[in-house]
Amino acid sequence: MWLAAAAPSLARRLLFLGPPPPPLLLRLLSRSSRRRRRRLHSLGLAAMPEKRPFERLPADVSPINYSLCLKPDLLDFTFEGKLEAAAQVRQATNQIVMNCADIDIITASYAPEGDEEIHATGFNYQNEDEKVTLSFPSTLQTGTGTLKIDFVGELNDKMKGFYRSKYTTPSGEVRYAAVTQFENVIDRKPYPDDENVVEVKFARTPVMSTYLVAFVVGEYDFVETRSKDGVCVRVYTPVGKAEQGKFALEVAAKTLPFYKDYFNVPYPLPKIDLIAIADFAAGAMENWGLVTYRETALLIDPKNSCSSSRQWVALVVGHELAHQWFGNLVTMEWWTHLWLNEGFASWIEYLCVDHCFPEYDIWTQFVSADYTRAQELDALDNSHPIEVSVGHPAEVDEIFDAISYSKGASVIRMLHDYIGDKDFKKGMNMYLTKFQQKNAATEDLWESLENASGKPIAAVMNTWTKQMGFPLIYVEAEQVEDDRLLRLSQRKFCASGPYVGEDCPQWMVPITISTSEDPNHAKLKILMDKPEMNVVLKNVKPDQWVKLNLGTVGFYRTQYSSAMLESLLPGIRDLSLPPVDRLGLQNDLFSLARAGIISTVEVLKVMEAFVNEPNYTVWSDLSCNLGILSTLLSHTDFYEEIQEFVKDVFSPIGERLGWDPKPGEGHLDALLRGLVLGKLGKAGHKATLEEARRRFKDHVEGKQILSADLRSPVYLTVLKHGDGTTLDIMLKLHKQADMQEEKNRIERVLGATLSPELIQKVLTFALSEEVRPQDTVSVIGGVAGGSKHGRKAAWKFIKDNWEELYNRYQGGFLISRLIKLSVEGFAVDKMAGEVKAFFESHPAPSAERTIQQCCENILLNAAWLKRDAESIHQYLLQRKASPPTA
Repeated sequence: MWLAAAAPSLARRLLFLGPPPPPLLLRLLSRSSRRRRRRLHSLGLAAMPEKRPFERLPADVSPINYSLCLKPDLLDFTFEGKLEAAAQVRQATNQIVMNCADIDIITASYAPEGDEEIHATGFNYQNEDEKVTLSFPSTLQTGTGTLKIDFVGELNDKMKGFYRSKYTTPSGEVRYAAVTQFENVIDRKPYPDDENVVEVKFARTPVMSTYLVAFVVGEYDFVETRSKDGVCVRVYTPVGKAEQGKFALEVAAKTLPFYKDYFNVPYPLPKIDLIAIADFAAGAMENWGLVTYRETALLIDPKNSCSSSRQWVALVVGHELAHQWFGNLVTMEWWTHLWLNEGFASWIEYLCVDHCFPEYDIWTQFVSADYTRAQELDALDNSHPIEVSVGHPAEVDEIFDAISYSKGASVIRMLHDYIGDKDFKKGMNMYLTKFQQKNAATEDLWESLENASGKPIAAVMNTWTKQMGFPLIYVEAEQVEDDRLLRLSQRKFCASGPYVGEDCPQWMVPITISTSEDPNHAKLKILMDKPEMNVVLKNVKPDQWVKLNLGTVGFYRTQYSSAMLESLLPGIRDLSLPPVDRLGLQNDLFSLARAGIISTVEVLKVMEAFVNEPNYTVWSDLSCNLGILSTLLSHTDFYEEIQEFVKDVFSPIGERLGWDPKPGEGHLDALLRGLVLGKLGKAGHKATLEEARRRFKDHVEGKQILSADLRSPVYLTVLKHGDGTTLDIMLKLHKQADMQEEKNRIERVLGATLSPELIQKVLTFALSEEVRPQDTVSVIGGVAGGSKHGRKAAWKFIKDNWEELYNRYQGGFLISRLIKLSVEGFAVDKMAGEVKAFFESHPAPSAERTIQQCCENILLNAAWLKRDAESIHQYLLQRKASPPTA
């Protein structure tokens, strides 16, 4: 599954085994943050609440094969279903316990092989645990037989289970498709007989997990090709939009042979279908042979899609097709191992895109998009280990987050680098071959990789997957004749400040060290398996810099001594440090400042050293961090001063790029131009604002249509500095847009408007029929992130409309995302208490961990503001008085 910013969960098969998990235990903080810990305790935020006990299904009856017949009614939005399952009674019983949600069973019977049917006399539904118990009047003896069930259900509008998806035909008629999303639904809901019904029959599948079953009933066009391995590849699009499926078709046709070669295991099915669904909660879902996608994750218009959309489609296709092997051919044994499925796919999607589109420089983008995002979340007290003991399936939505996906991907990237590509591929082949069409656990993968590499994989990786957090490596250096002596020490990195506790966790850390003599290659690789160690680098001259974590591959942050840091900074200005290392150095410093370990002013000084920076991803990370700082300082009376700083930092690169592409420019130049112009426009850069208004006017009047890559920055700029007329024009453009990508582009920037009255108009629009249910979250989140007033208005709107929002998303992961986007920008202690109090009286079980994390972040923001606001203000005033020279 690919999250459209985040995602749902996974269930294995009809019957489950295993005891309930132990409660999650959280580690105590250091003495340095105990005052904040007391504050957390006073708000009740220091520990996750205990989960209710849950038992997996008994093992006395297990399925062998399912035969399903389904009759959906797209007028009444209901369906009828018949199940005939070959089953084996392993232990005599008079009950069969199954998963079941939102289905009414009409009749059920069991027929032992060669014997008469025994009809069930009772159905006991346990709705909270999504189970049903079928009771029989006599004992079912051991052996094989056939279970038959007739049932009915509703085609719901909740984007889960078997549901209806609304779309509009080219002629403007509203119609519905019936589609499935089973990954976070325990029961596989649907599985006919009048003469007007067309019956479609499908071939028997390979052995597979039932959450991977999918079917879609609706009107679609398609494009098709064959991969070089002979697999039929089709991309299904809305009627009239087949052209928009060609890019994904090209990516899929390249991707299947790439994975076949990488895993040395053939794609196990004769075909693969990719289909665009109008209403879809996640980004995509890896159903075996029929992968479902949001329209924006699959469709690309050659003229009207921007470069970032092409890149996103390539990554999502790469992610889902990786699952056809890793997750589908071999499925994890239980939700505890969810990270293995999603973390692995989130890593290898980049490997695949790098193969298909080397010009994307995608691995540098990985560091900004996944690696640093995971570290930001994992530094919190309310993070969780990669491997979380999952009991009740209701808990699963909580772990569809940046830890399972992005940290999972990051530690696999680190592991791949530690093992080496050759042995990693060998181990993957061993794992997939041994466990194909079976279930496996994390330990099974470690064993295969260990056998392939001869390295202590389990010992190393257990320190990364079974405990939350990651290390901060402190390093200082001493010149000893012709050599450099490095003293390394590791402590847990905490968002709240230095960890000083006595029970500090330890990691086995693969560390690479480079020098200015050869910045792109490691001079030394070591495994740091203790709290402190000394390392000698031979033949390093006194004037050479030394850097840890080449390529920003190791999942740790680095704090250098003052002298070492000073020697590295010229490498930012003269670009002798590789781009991904410039990014990593800046990001580490920013995080150290947020945690109060260094001053924020020191980071602002380093940011000014990026005046010559040409790399898109480095600018993207700088932009993100300055955005975080701007949001923080929106709580002060000197917000405009930080906007002046933003304009000073981004103006030189903006002038070099200009508004129009130059001959020879490519994908990354287009991304960089959109990023920089958007940043300057939002900050109120006069020349950018004037040009954005001119181009927007020409676009609206049809004189000169904006290129797709310029639309987001121009829309954002004119809205931020516009009025009610501007907003009305944007809403008109939204209504007229035929592409969902364009609608989403507009929805994401509407919150930039500043007028309280217009903000309310945008929030009302978010819940209107004009916005697809999965996109409402982006509109409200955009308002919350747009301004200080927007943040307050969005939070009030969520409280006022909570019942409707919660019912709409049924407690799924979109609720977590909505909460996070809406409250993460607050920086006043009392807001943490207000957020906590609201959700105590309005429970959101699937978002409990997110709520804890949000409240913790609010307190961290408040502490950061109190600690550094005045020094930041003084620095900005000094800059204004005597601007720095380039």
